[in-house]
Amino acid sequence: MFSNHKKSDRIDSAQREQYDYARQRMKQKKRLMQHFIVFLAGSILLVIMNGVLGIGKDFFIKNWFTWVILIWALLLLIHFLNVYILYKFMGKEWEDRQIEQLKAKQEKRIEELEQKIAGSSDTQKEKNIPPHPSQDQ
Repeated sequence: MFSNHKKSDRIDSAQREQYDYARQRMKQKKRLMQHFIVFLAGSILLVIMNGVLGIGKDFFIKNWFTWVILIWALLLLIHFLNVYILYKFMGKEWEDRQIEQLKAKQEKRIEELEQKIAGSSDTQKEKNIPPHPSQDQ
């Protein structure tokens, strides 16, 4: 009656799950953007190190910095695909479906084991039951 709390102010589990999902996606996108910025800065630094400072001129691989940048770009591309494309296929909904399938398989296996145990206990009871006295005559 005099409480400042309202029941509607509390966040239910579905809203909390949506918030956590949105927060997780935001973190993924933020990390991708950070990776891209570090990639740009690192690439520029590698070009400067090789061209201006002459670092790596006596390496056995000519233009070594281009190979480093290409490999790094490939890793950035994989990161991008992971965040924007593969996450749609293997995101939260996919995880939930996989969990439900695994739970269903586990429940089925438990039921099979319970039936097997019940069946074996029934046969043991049949074997341990002494014959009825009227049957001996």
